[in-house]
Parts: sequence; structure tokens; C-alpha cells
Amino acid sequence: MELWELFSTFFMIGFVSFGGGYAMIPVIGSEVSQHGWMTAQQFTDVIAISGMSPGPITTNSAILVGYSTAGLAGAVSSALGILLPAIIVVIVIATFFSKLNHYPVIQSIFYGLRPIVTSLIVFAAISFALSNQMIAMNFSWHSISLLIIFGLSLFALLKLRWHPAYVLILSGLVGVVFYS
Repeated sequence: MELWELFSTFFMIGFVSFGGGYAMIPVIGSEVSQHGWMTAQQFTDVIAISGMSPGPITTNSAILVGYSTAGLAGAVSSALGILLPAIIVVIVIATFFSKLNHYPVIQSIFYGLRPIVTSLIVFAAISFALSNQMIAMNFSWHSISLLIIFGLSLFALLKLRWHPAYVLILSGLVGVVFYS
């Protein structure tokens, strides 16, 4: 029963979510919480590991949630659930997209979807900040240092145009120095 729940949940997430992995994180987080598969902190750790691992963050997250919930069979079930909709949708879209792409209404639909994808990514970031108590009313050394690391990372990405891998590695090293 648990394997079917994992498969069907991730299958539905795969069909209703769009905009890339980071836009799907809030949907996955909501389902994980609703089913009681993980705590918010455990899910945050899953997202951190999934984001640093090779491959799509959504697939990595599904596999880790499935593994945590039902072992290897859960990982396989979740992976199949999250991947099958993408395969089906890509085949269908590829069949019709080249014929429909030049219609203004289709272009308008895709243009209209851009803001929601961005808002889902921002929502995921704020949700993680709240669940990790990074955004809090009490300012301690710990919360201030997290905000400083965030600000410097953002600066390095946007202004200095550092590769995200360098920012991740450097942030991890700063974490070891300050929080060990």
C-alpha cells in the first residue's frame, strides 16, 4: 500500500507540476508533510542533498523521500512515479508542439506561465527559510550569520557571476568553520 501511495503521489506531482525542479519543491513538500513521510527538517535536508547531487532535483528528491519511507522499493516506486508523467508529456508535446507553437494563443500561454514558475521558486526559498528558522523575529548570532552567508552568496552569484558550484563549496566550507 505504501509503495502505491508513493508512486501515485509522485505520479500526480509529475503531471500537475511544471517549471522545473525548484518550482516543484513546494508541491513535493506539501505532499510529504500531508502524508507524514518526513519532518520539515528532514525534507529540507533531502532538498539540500538533492540539489547538490547530480541529476534533476525533483527526481533526486522523490528517490530520497521514497527510500526514507519504504527503502529501495520505495525509491524505485517514487522514481517511476515522478518520471513517467514527464516521459508521457514530452512525447505528447513533441508530437504537437512544432505544429502549434506559431499560434499567438500558445505563445501567450507560455508567456503567462513564467510569473507563476518564478513565484513557486521564491515560495520554496521562503518556505525553507521559515522552516529552518532563518527568518525569525529574534536575531541571534546564528540567524545573522545565516543572513550574511545568504547575502554574500547572492552577491557572488549575481554581481561577481561566480559559478553556483563554487558558491556551494565555499558556503559549505564557511559552514564547517563557523558551525562546527
